[in-house]
Amino acid sequence: MPAKGKHRRPKSNSLSRGLAAAGAGGAVLAMPVIGATTAAAAPASVHTATVASVSAAAKPATAVKASPLSYDVVSGDSLSKIADAFHVSGGWKQLYQDNQSVIGGKPAMIHPGMRLTLGGKAPAPAATTTARDASLDRADRSARQTSLTTASTTSYANNLDGWIRQSLDIMGQNGIPGTYDGIYRNIMRESSGNPMAINNWDSNAVAGTPSKGLLQVIQPTFTAFHVAGTSTDLYDPVANITAACNYAAKTYGSIDNVFGAY
Repeated sequence: MPAKGKHRRPKSNSLSRGLAAAGAGGAVLAMPVIGATTAAAAPASVHTATVASVSAAAKPATAVKASPLSYDVVSGDSLSKIADAFHVSGGWKQLYQDNQSVIGGKPAMIHPGMRLTLGGKAPAPAATTTARDASLDRADRSARQTSLTTASTTSYANNLDGWIRQSLDIMGQNGIPGTYDGIYRNIMRESSGNPMAINNWDSNAVAGTPSKGLLQVIQPTFTAFHVAGTSTDLYDPVANITAACNYAAKTYGSIDNVFGAY
């Protein structure tokens, strides 16, 4: 076989502040309430975490502390406005620090609908799509490796039929196209099915790189298109077939498209 083809906001009214009392297991929780200065202002939502019930005999009600609040950003908000409205200790800088995992690297880049934690560290964000994709990719690679291992333990006849069938399984695992008929036809033309066949008379032989094996592959081509997991011996039938079919796929689209010297 010759060495051919080598191979991607409108400003709203400012926030006003007040206090509302809510009962929680006998304790009174002071909870900030944000109201708009005009009827057209977007509503702000404040969420309180559930406070664990505590027996009055076991622990005084005054000892019960409210869990951190969460606040949904509305149009016209800024970290400074929110920190002032809720009397956040440490101001907007502390608010940003607590919510950096949600906001990102730019404190000014908050947007409506973003949920911030007030008075505590925001939970870590959910895994990103990229991370999930990477996990799926690892699972896919693992499945392919399992398939390869299974194929390597399959029993194939030690004859031309077995060599072709084993080669086709390895080719399928490596995305190399080709059919049984295409491989068989070319083998019979090139070597008549003799895995030890060698051409000592053509131009490749004269250049010191004779064509060898079932599909008459020269050593440079075999080395360049060798398929991992097969023998490094050019005369090995399965290694010879898979390397030749890999070369033919890159050069002609498939071994099925080869009908003569290639």
